[in-house]
Amino acid sequence: MKLNELSPAAGSVKSAWRKGRGPGSGNGKTAGKGHKGQNARSGGGVRPGFEGGQLPLYRKLPKRGFKNRFAVNYAIVNVSALNKFEDGAVVDLATLVEKRIVRKPMDGLKVLGGGELTKKITVKATVFSATAKEKIEAAGGKTEEV
Repeated sequence: MKLNELSPAAGSVKSAWRKGRGPGSGNGKTAGKGHKGQNARSGGGVRPGFEGGQLPLYRKLPKRGFKNRFAVNYAIVNVSALNKFEDGAVVDLATLVEKRIVRKPMDGLKVLGGGELTKKITVKATVFSATAKEKIEAAGGKTEEV
C-alpha cells in the first residue's frame, strides 16, 4: 500500500453542501430552507426549549433546592480505611486516590474518626475531625493539616 492509494472508508466522507448554486446542485433556489417563514430568515429559528407558545416543560416543572456554588466538598475517609497502609507511611490525598480508597480528589481531604486505627502513620489532610485526630495520635501517628 502506498500513500497515493490511501482513501477513507466508504460512506465516512460526505461532500460539501454548496448552497445557492442553481437547481442542478440538488439544493438550489431555497437552499434547503423551504419557502419563507421564520427558519428561512437570517438569524431565524426559535430559542432552545421553545414549544410554539405552549407552556414549556422547564416552566411546568417545580424548582427544587439550592446548590451553593461556593460550597467546599471534601473527599471523606474514615480512620479504619487507613489500616491498608504500612507503619511509617505518609498518607495524603494522592496516595489515597492511587490506592482507590478515594475516587475523586474534590476540594480536599477530610478524615473522620469511624472505626479503629492500628498502624503508626503520618496523615496529611485538609481537615480532621476531633476523634480522628485523637485516634491517629493514640496509635502513635501524626496529623498534618495541608
